[in-house]
Amino acid sequence: MESLITLILDSGRTSLDMALYILLPIMVIMLALMKLLDAKGVLSWVSNKLAPASRLFGIPGLGIFAMIKLLFVSFAAPIATLTLMDKGSTSNRHIASTLAMVMAMSQANASFPLSAVGLNLGVALATSVFGGLAAGAFTYYVLCRGFEDADKLDLAVKSTSLEEKEKTVMQILADGGQEGVKIVFSMIPMLILAIFLVNVLKTTGAIELISLALAPLLNFIGLPDATVLPIVTKFIAGGTAFMGVTINLMNQGLISPLELNRMAGFTTNPLDIVGVALFAATGTTKSVAANTSAI
Repeated sequence: MESLITLILDSGRTSLDMALYILLPIMVIMLALMKLLDAKGVLSWVSNKLAPASRLFGIPGLGIFAMIKLLFVSFAAPIATLTLMDKGSTSNRHIASTLAMVMAMSQANASFPLSAVGLNLGVALATSVFGGLAAGAFTYYVLCRGFEDADKLDLAVKSTSLEEKEKTVMQILADGGQEGVKIVFSMIPMLILAIFLVNVLKTTGAIELISLALAPLLNFIGLPDATVLPIVTKFIAGGTAFMGVTINLMNQGLISPLELNRMAGFTTNPLDIVGVALFAATGTTKSVAANTSAI
């Protein structure tokens, strides 16, 4: 019992350190800036300008808005946009391609904190956009070619409400910062549970068995056995949990920045149990769930 209490306390201490000293400042600043850019119409302007090019990949203008939200806010940020697409005039084929794009791209709540410990953020974002557009195009032209695709492209992307536009810059920044605080505090329970689970797996020796099974594959792509923990955690508990476990291992010197960047391509996206469940439940109709299963 004493060792169990020790594991719980150690997990809580590690999680709070990450949340308060890494996640909190990054998410507050990012949310404040994104809120300001949205209120000033910058995000909607960019989305509308890129829409003609993005439609070549099966991504409508609102899809670009979802992309920006995912890359610079969090994995949950595109949900409102997908819901709007589901309710509006966007065809199922475009919704499916947008969802595929989102599932293939890096989420800000993982990539930005990891950049503080060695992730090459520029390369991560660039390859994320490339991979997302490729996933969207493949879904649109191959997987969903049989979907009805009438001329129902979404309307122009609009920025926030009039009330937001009438606020001062400081009010907008403060609102964005408060949203960042809420996101970080909502992450803390998942971080504690994930790190506790990892500590239990290490203590019981279960992780050694998993490492033996995955070692040949990991060695093939140049990753050490220590990366088993964050990779398994990612696909079970999501990107936030992956980020927390990875930072913890890097602080212990068990994973190098080079190995982190090798992992990032397939571990910072929302394609895991948590992400799929969340996005599948997004639509008010059956379309998003159907598109998820189609993908």
